[in-house]
Amino acid sequence: MPTVDDVLEQVGEFGWFQKQIFLILCLISVAFAPIYVGIVFLGFIPDHRCRSPGVAELSRRCGWSLEEELNYTVPGPGPAGQAFPQQCLRYEVDWNQSALGCVDPLAGLAANRSHLPLGPCQHGWVYDTPGSSIVTEFNLVCEDSWKVDLFQSCVNVGFLLGSLGVGYIADRFGRKVCLLATTLINAVLGVLTAVAPDYISLLLFRLMQGLVSKGNWTAGYTLITEFVGLGYRRTVAILYQAAFSVGLVLLSGLAYAVPHWRRLQLAVSLPVFLLLLGFWYVPESPRWLLSQKRNAQAVKIMDRIAQKNGKLPSADLKMLSLPEDATEKLSPSFTDLFRTARLRKYTFILMYLWFTSSVLYQGLILHVGATGGNLYLDFFYSALVEFPAALIILFTIDRFGRIYLLALSNMVAGAACFIMVFVPHDLHWLSTVVACVGRMGITIVFEMVCLVNAELFPTFISAGGAGCRGIDAASSGDQGGRFA
Repeated sequence: MPTVDDVLEQVGEFGWFQKQIFLILCLISVAFAPIYVGIVFLGFIPDHRCRSPGVAELSRRCGWSLEEELNYTVPGPGPAGQAFPQQCLRYEVDWNQSALGCVDPLAGLAANRSHLPLGPCQHGWVYDTPGSSIVTEFNLVCEDSWKVDLFQSCVNVGFLLGSLGVGYIADRFGRKVCLLATTLINAVLGVLTAVAPDYISLLLFRLMQGLVSKGNWTAGYTLITEFVGLGYRRTVAILYQAAFSVGLVLLSGLAYAVPHWRRLQLAVSLPVFLLLLGFWYVPESPRWLLSQKRNAQAVKIMDRIAQKNGKLPSADLKMLSLPEDATEKLSPSFTDLFRTARLRKYTFILMYLWFTSSVLYQGLILHVGATGGNLYLDFFYSALVEFPAALIILFTIDRFGRIYLLALSNMVAGAACFIMVFVPHDLHWLSTVVACVGRMGITIVFEMVCLVNAELFPTFISAGGAGCRGIDAASSGDQGGRFA
């Protein structure tokens, strides 16, 4: 009896039909980028200082420049190892008193400014930025700076829980049902995040978006690899992930054009609703249908593929079956990932690789906000290096194999991270170059692990196997806004 791969060899392994499906599903990968690393722009921390009543009026009366205002009214850096007083403390001075002059106004109050009492920022902060972020709107600085990390941790915890749950749904109820449901929920939650009235609701919506978004990406990845023949499966898997890199490039430009976080969140969320129109054109995976003993539907879809590709359907198409044909419908379970010694070995190795690659990948992406350069350009340049990473995989995987490429790429990424520790802060260009080299290495690892995952697990638990990648979420959850 012919298998799906046998039939695809006759009707087209990557014909016009598969190319249309591929382009539609790649939009999922593009849309996932702002969710995964949007914290870089949503949680951007600009230069800030305590708001002191009367300072703005005094500055206007005296005609100070911004540099002069900061020099006269903001405390300087404290001793080494101490928090920055100019950001979190203010002089306890009544700036409205008429005795203050325009030239060193504090000289008449104390011979040395260090003797003046300092107090907390009771009246909020002033942010030196033309746009806005969740930091500037909810004042997530100083004692509340940890709340930026919590914001990113929520979406990552959502990734952890959602990857497992959504992966099971995709295996149990089908790839298309999972895709439609998670896309709709993801779009709605993205809009709700943009209009969240307070910080608590912001965390709730972000957590819920994490629950569906990564599983949504995984469902699209699984579906496109199951529609093509063996000869193209690896190529579409790599290019699907390269679409994520396209999303990163677009995000940098969009964030530059829309510097206000609520508008930016809406700009990346509203287009997701349009994806639902394209998904109605995408059929269910014939491989999954066969695993559920729904052979008639699988045959109908394969016949549709043949017609769209301009090929004649196979004469024995109605005898379509899985290579590992079973007598009963296969019901997936998370425990299937650990059922045999070989599957247990694969699962634990992949979980470890997901853990390490995700920590490094998110860390290197978020690092661009801590180098002191142009945030948008640094993010753009670091996103561009992901495209050579995809090409390296496509042109070297057959020559060197999976193991050597994974090992070498891990070593490059690890060495780059180690070298970055010793790069001086004033050498911004060198720090960026080393980070980009590490980014390229860990991108290769990330894309290779996705590819190997699809190759190692059987069809009926492939989405669940991909769901084990959710282990990365909590591990990288505390890397949030501190780098932004």
